[in-house]
Amino acid sequence: MKNEDGVRIACRVVGAIETNWYILSCPRTRKAVIVDPGGGEDVIEAYVKETLIEPVEIVSTHGHSDHIAAAGALAERYGVPFAIHGADLAIVKLSVREAPFWGLGKIKEPRIGRILSQGDTISFGNVRGSVRHTPGHTPGGISILFDGFVIVGDTLFNRSVGRTDLEGGDLDALLNSIRTQLFTLPDETIVYCGHGPRTTIGEEKRENPFLMDM
Repeated sequence: MKNEDGVRIACRVVGAIETNWYILSCPRTRKAVIVDPGGGEDVIEAYVKETLIEPVEIVSTHGHSDHIAAAGALAERYGVPFAIHGADLAIVKLSVREAPFWGLGKIKEPRIGRILSQGDTISFGNVRGSVRHTPGHTPGGISILFDGFVIVGDTLFNRSVGRTDLEGGDLDALLNSIRTQLFTLPDETIVYCGHGPRTTIGEEKRENPFLMDM
C-alpha cells in the first residue's frame, strides 16, 4: 500500500506471536527501512528482491524477541545498522535468552548499530520520520512518526493497549506515553500497530475501552 505522501508500506504477519513487520520504502530512490522484523527473514528477503528496494536500516520499536527475531540476520545480510532505543539494551539481551519460551526458537542477538532517543530521525531516501519515546510496554519503547501515520509497536493497539506485566513494564508510563506522545497527534493519523489491525488516533480516543478517561 501507499500513503498520501507516496511512502510505500508493506506489512506481513510473522512468528508464533503474529507480529506485524513493516517495510517502508521511498518510491523515488527505492531506499527502505525494515521495522520490527520478528521473524520471517525469508519473506522479507523475497519482498526486497521482488521490489528491488535497498534496505538502509533495521529499526525495532522495542526489544522483545517477537520484534527483533530476524534483526541480527537481516542486519548482516544487508550490511546495515540495527537501531533501538538505549533504554531497551537490557531487554534485547533478556529477550534473546527467552525467545524459545515464546515459541521463536533460538535467535541471533543483533549487534546494535545505532542507539535511538527522543527526536532522532529515521530516514530512507526522501522520507523522514521522527522518533517518539513511548515507554511503558518496555522502558525503551518508541513510536515512529511520519506524515499522516505512526508506527507504535506494542504501545497502542486497535481497541487495546500494550501489556505491562513483563520485565520493565509500567502501566503509568504507558498511559502517559499514549496521552502525551500519541493522543496529541491529529485524529486522522493512521496507527500501525505491532500486532493486529491498524487504527487511527481518533478511533482510539473515542472507542478504546482502556483509554476512555484520558
